Parts: sequence; C-alpha cells; structure tokens
Amino acid sequence: MDKVHLGRIRDNPAEFAPGGPEHLVLEVVAYAADEAAGRGGGSCVVTLHTDGSVSVRDDGRGTDTRVDEHGQVVKKPVMSTKDLRFFDLPETERLPDGHPRRGMSVVAALSEWLIHTNRRLQGSWSQRYEHGIPVTDLQPVEADGSTGTCVRFLPYEALRSRWLLSAGDVGRWSKHWPDLTARFDDQRAQQDRFGP
Repeated sequence: MDKVHLGRIRDNPAEFAPGGPEHLVLEVVAYAADEAAGRGGGSCVVTLHTDGSVSVRDDGRGTDTRVDEHGQVVKKPVMSTKDLRFFDLPETERLPDGHPRRGMSVVAALSEWLIHTNRRLQGSWSQRYEHGIPVTDLQPVEADGSTGTCVRFLPYEALRSRWLLSAGDVGRWSKHWPDLTARFDDQRAQQDRFGP
C-alpha cells in the first residue's frame, strides 16, 4: 500500500476522475475488458445501487492469486498501489471518455469504501477498503461455482452527486472494447418506479 500515492489522488480528484464518477467506473470496466480480450470474449454488469454505490461484476477468471510458502493466499495489491502500466508514463491507454487510464488505485482512493470480491477456481474471498486503505484481511467467500471479479464502491459524495451514467454510455463502451459485452442495471430507477 502506498499512502503517498493514495494521498496524491485524493488531493486531485479533478485530475484523476475527470468528468466525474463515470471515469471511475471506466477504470474498473477496463480490467473486465482486459480479461475478456485475454479469453476471446467476456461480459460484465455495471449496477447503480440504491445506496449510491456502483458495482462492476465480470465473468473472468478472477484476480490472480498465488499461495506463499506458508500456504497463505496472496493477491496482487491492485486496489491500493500504483499500477505502473498507467502512471508516470508519457503515453498510456485512453479510456472511452478520452482520459488516460490510471488503474484501480484511483477508484479506491476516491471512494468512501470499496469491496473487492474475487472468485477463482482455487477459492473465493472478499476485502474491504476505506479511502483506499484495506481495513480487512482477505475474507473467505462461499464458492458458488462461478469465477470472476466484482468491485463495488461508493464514490466520494462530491463525485457521487454528479452521476450521469446511462445504458447508452455502457453500450458505447462495449464498442470501444469489442471483446466485452457490458450491460447496465440501474436499481435506483427500479426503486423510484416501485417505491421503497
């Protein structure tokens, strides 16, 4: 975990989440797209939840893990450390909003909380972050026969108040990443339609 890196992001939300919370969603969807491209196809669901959080769930292999010499599961620290592929380089991948990709640490740092749930054939677990800092160890999750990753996060309120995400946006993203089929689920609209 790199507290200096996370602090830099939190101090500059306009730089790292240009255009608002939709950019944070794109940062997560980009990883689902990477997985889909590596497998020759895949899908994800982007859900806006009634509590203001958003989740991106994909059907990939799950975040890579390994077992250390003591038999403990070790995961890549993608949520709270700088992804060197996307930081401090003159050229980096552009996301569908035209802004540079920076990685998952941007999402974690600009969220009140983030829960990363990982399902692999070798085991499933979940971990919670607050303001980019892990606040739990890996928590076992009961296997359900599926694989993939779910990242659910609550953006800072100043960002959250600017939600403009729509099904049309998610459809356009799928054109940017032809191996990924992205679907949109707005549970807030369902609540408005059917009441609390």
